Amino acid sequence: MDARQMKIKAAEAALAYVEDGMRLGIGTGSTAEEFVRLLAEKVAGGFRIEGVPTSERTARLCLELGVPLKSLDELPELDLTVDGADEVDRKLRLIKGGGGALLREKIVASASERMIVIADESKVVDVLGAFKLPIEVNPFGQFATRIAIEKVASRLGLTGDIVVRASGDGPFMTDGGHLILDASFGRIPDAEALASELNAIPGVVEHGLFIGIATLAIIAGPSGARVLTAA
Repeated sequence: MDARQMKIKAAEAALAYVEDGMRLGIGTGSTAEEFVRLLAEKVAGGFRIEGVPTSERTARLCLELGVPLKSLDELPELDLTVDGADEVDRKLRLIKGGGGALLREKIVASASERMIVIADESKVVDVLGAFKLPIEVNPFGQFATRIAIEKVASRLGLTGDIVVRASGDGPFMTDGGHLILDASFGRIPDAEALASELNAIPGVVEHGLFIGIATLAIIAGPSGARVLTAA
């Protein structure tokens, strides 16, 4: 089973949790896109949902495939969000934001009663941090913000480069018009402490640590999909 087949397996398993008539948050990324394709097939067969996309990219795919969408202002309370992750640990803490949509992803997931993570086995880790932690920042004062982040990291014993994410000849810009700093910490032993410290920096719009948000994770491997709950 190749990587895409594992993503499809995880998406198929997540679809079993989606009920007719649900208000559904729809995630961003390659695994979430497999979920959208499968969801679109059910919608074409008469399945009713109202979806809220977590990015312009996801919105475009949903509209192309006929998945009905609403804005979060129209549906401010959701039943379920299905989204991928860049890393997930045994306590269902996540790193997200590799696709650059972490702010909207966290807003949508937090507006949902439940969040299901879909991922392949390669995303499961014992300690978060091997994947670069995305930190979304306001362009105004970005250098001061980066210095503040570096000081926080130093206090917590974290080291590694913190760089502005690039796209083409310039910086990557999020759907909200922000920059992303990618922090190569390697290991984050105390994710809660780091999340709290980052939240206190005025120039930080949001960060990719999702703690206490995911309800369960569906993890696909060569032998099929399994459900991971918080240890």
